[in-house]
Amino acid sequence: MTISARKKSFNLPRYTGVLLAAPLALLCVGVAAAPVSVEPRLETPALFDDDAGGNADADDPAIWVHPLQPDKSVVVATKKDAGLSVYNLGGAEIQAIAAPPAPGPEDAAGRFNNTDLLYGFELGNRKVDLAVVTDRGSDKLRIYVINPRAAAAGEPPLSDVTDPSAPFLFSSTQSEVNDQATGYGLAVYRDNRSGRSFAYVSQRSRTTIAKIELLDVGGRIGYRKVQALVLPDTFVLPDSSTWTPCTDPGDGPQVEGMVVDQDQGILYAGQEAVGIWKIGLQLDVAKPELIDKVREYGVPYTYDSEEEECIIDFAADPGYGGENLSADVEGLTIYYAVDTPGYLLASSQGDNTFAVYERRGSNRYIGSFALTDTDDTDSVQESDGAAVVNVPLGRSFPGGLLVTQDGDNTPEELDEEGEERDITNFKFTPWPSVARAFAVPLAVDPLGWNPRTGY
Repeated sequence: MTISARKKSFNLPRYTGVLLAAPLALLCVGVAAAPVSVEPRLETPALFDDDAGGNADADDPAIWVHPLQPDKSVVVATKKDAGLSVYNLGGAEIQAIAAPPAPGPEDAAGRFNNTDLLYGFELGNRKVDLAVVTDRGSDKLRIYVINPRAAAAGEPPLSDVTDPSAPFLFSSTQSEVNDQATGYGLAVYRDNRSGRSFAYVSQRSRTTIAKIELLDVGGRIGYRKVQALVLPDTFVLPDSSTWTPCTDPGDGPQVEGMVVDQDQGILYAGQEAVGIWKIGLQLDVAKPELIDKVREYGVPYTYDSEEEECIIDFAADPGYGGENLSADVEGLTIYYAVDTPGYLLASSQGDNTFAVYERRGSNRYIGSFALTDTDDTDSVQESDGAAVVNVPLGRSFPGGLLVTQDGDNTPEELDEEGEERDITNFKFTPWPSVARAFAVPLAVDPLGWNPRTGY
């Protein structure tokens, strides 16, 4: 039998393991305790990645906390070719923003990949909250001010404040942009000591992470690159052999999921086919530490060019991989707490689970959970992005909220030709439902930390 993880993003390989006997199955899935089951509460409307659906493909969410009315908080979420959606806490869309058109007939159009939130950016003589987005189609950041009054009224709260002269992130010319080795993953950070704000942006199909400073440019927001870090693309194994993760020809093992620990001053980066890196915020002097590896790490493979997928030979596994993550490592998010260390959450896309680690110290692995079917929602599969907040969000989510992308939403629907449509959306889960599912419950600390103040 074979196990295949279907990828939603284009030009990325699918990871396939060949299982010949029960012991090898155990090797593939690891020996850690089985993930606990958690039920989502609600979901957003289905998105369809085809012409009829506007090529909408859910990817990455971020949860914005309203300063005065927490029950009017919103979720900002990317839809790739279809741009951006804003949802209220009931999962209803209150705003849709289209990705920019292609600048020329032969050029790539906008494609929104990841998003993150920045509170209290000084723009002119006022402080504003920002939604920052990587436009991987255009190799730029797109930046939006969030209007609390509009959000409270259920009206569209986002307004574009991107400097029209903002530069490409990684490309020198539009021709390079069209090759799509462009801005991909994203995490933002405000240095409270200096008042400066930064975005950490990874490069698609490469291993580079850039540190980008956000700047007030006459009432609009521009940016400049200040530092960069290149992660390894080849690894020396304990037996002194070398291993290179399987990717499409010409691509490197890219990073997408990233998050900054705002009070520890640490960047966590998920190198999809490798594992989770722990990185200092000064990228020019950082010494990255690989805190956990995917199960596929070090395992031999072949690349099937006709099917465009990797065939992982688990029968020849030398045993150098991890036990908690199955490629790809995707969305990373942090649950902050005061009386306990809090948690780093990682989407283990290959086995449809989320791994939980302690936020401090050596990032001890705690356990994993899966988001399962309920009467009102389906389970979460192949999740790309995730976001969690600990603070109370009104009566709907008084103990905090976890939002996750679902890469294979059901029930299935067929197009006019009878073919199954690619369907995605986002699931909303109360944080206490996650915390209490574990034998030793995780912390629920709704008053211990606030994303606006960082303490």
